Amino acid sequence: MKFKQSDGQNQRIERITTSHLVVGIDMAKETQVAQATNYRGIVLTTQHLSFKNTIQGFEKLQRWMEGLQQKHRLKDIIIGMEPTGHYWYSLANWLIQKGLNVVLVNPATTKRNKENRDNCPSKSDPKDALVIADVVSRGYYYEYIRQATHFQRLRTLMNDREFWVTNSVRMQNRIIRWLDIRFPEYASVFKDWTCPRSIATLKEFPSPLDLKGQSTSEVITGWRKYMKRAGGSTGIQKAAELLSKAVQSVGVTVALNEAKQDLHRLLEEYERINSILNQIAEEIAALLGEIPIASQLRSIKGFGTIYIAAILAGAGDLTQYVHGRQLLRKAGLNLAESMSGKRKGQIILSKRGDSTLRKYLYLATLTLVGTNPIFKQLHLNNVQVKHMSKQKSIFKLLGKLARILVGLVHSEESFTPEKTVIPYTHAA
Repeated sequence: MKFKQSDGQNQRIERITTSHLVVGIDMAKETQVAQATNYRGIVLTTQHLSFKNTIQGFEKLQRWMEGLQQKHRLKDIIIGMEPTGHYWYSLANWLIQKGLNVVLVNPATTKRNKENRDNCPSKSDPKDALVIADVVSRGYYYEYIRQATHFQRLRTLMNDREFWVTNSVRMQNRIIRWLDIRFPEYASVFKDWTCPRSIATLKEFPSPLDLKGQSTSEVITGWRKYMKRAGGSTGIQKAAELLSKAVQSVGVTVALNEAKQDLHRLLEEYERINSILNQIAEEIAALLGEIPIASQLRSIKGFGTIYIAAILAGAGDLTQYVHGRQLLRKAGLNLAESMSGKRKGQIILSKRGDSTLRKYLYLATLTLVGTNPIFKQLHLNNVQVKHMSKQKSIFKLLGKLARILVGLVHSEESFTPEKTVIPYTHAA
């Protein structure tokens, strides 16, 4: 069955009939728990099934479900589970390979329905499995669709990249902390401590004491061990500034040898992580070359490789979406409003979706507003003519970006500014 993601967060994919066996599975690392109901949510077993996260456990589950189908004369089956963590992934794929219908239930839905069956806030694995089955029987689920191999590979690479980016940020923060303690004046010389000249300085002259007694030419000579163009007017100026700041430094000098060893290890780790990130970036670029729709997305000026990869990794094949609103909902960027009677609550983002996809859609929009003439002009019009706040304008343009992305892949055309409606913008 081909699945088109709808505007609804939980959508009835197919009508559950009297011939359906509904199975709910509560996932865990080692032992899963399954419960079964009929289409009305009535429990069909006297006891839940516990099975291991192994092939033997999966086969035990299959035999149990087949036995229930025969006993109650149910020819169809639908299996629900929560996509929390990563424990569900292996079982879901194994069941799909067996030709069984697997659906996913939003964890927030099961959490809110936990007390419906017994009016009790208690929690247990059998109860959770029963709640999942009950939610599925009432149609609050969405189908699990395995993406094409290209998109699965891309998602794996982007997950790997996110891990190493996080580690890179940790290393950078540690190095900045080191400089704040040992050489607080350093940031006034090098605004960006990751530039080649700064890295060379940290390796050769990490503390103010290492710079005392040095001349400008000696500092430049020290830089040449780690970079080719160390001199020139810029090099002389930076060396002079560095020496001046070193003389006036109030940096801590206690346990300096141990601190320099710490910095040396931090720099080594930072450079190693950067090397890994560069390798991952090359692999991502090569993989995007194998995905046809990626070339269409590249036609948007300012929409870089990482943004394209992150959005395709989080959303999958964009041809599955019929409108940009569905992409926004996938990312949890759809609006949620609380209203009752005369009371009108604040409209907020639902944030019920892929947080990584949400992050990169937002960052991509910020980048486009800064680098793409079309988005820049639209942003100016929103702020100056329509008197929107800058943040509100960004989120409005984020919705436009989602519609453009889905429209491009369906039209199989490149982005052309002429097709974008650009309103007249008054001068500031």
